[in-house]
Amino acid sequence: MMQNYRAYWQKMFVFDATATRVQYWWAVIINYIIVGLYAFGTNQSQYINASGDYQMAWNANSMIFALILGLVWLANFTIRARRLHDTNRSNWWILISIIPIIGQIWLFILLVLPSKANDRWPANQSEVH
Repeated sequence: MMQNYRAYWQKMFVFDATATRVQYWWAVIINYIIVGLYAFGTNQSQYINASGDYQMAWNANSMIFALILGLVWLANFTIRARRLHDTNRSNWWILISIIPIIGQIWLFILLVLPSKANDRWPANQSEVH
């Protein structure tokens, strides 16, 4: 579990590899917990509205929280691309989430699908240095 989470951050800029379901989902779950705890612990949750948008205040905690959210967004973007590669799909499938509701459901289904053998991205993120 922690090895997968460590690889999530170490491979933050790796696009040309794959990530298994376990590697993807442990990183996502741990991030939700950590970001949620930080948001409530520093009272940043008061700036999140009902639609989930973060409206930043201009204080040190908000600036740190915005930086954390930016880093998590980038790391999530790359691990989604690697997860899609593991299902033998291009990372361009991430753009399907632009379509309201249906696109996000479709992307979720793609991220849950089992691994497929492929020749385009043969290396797993743990094998890339």
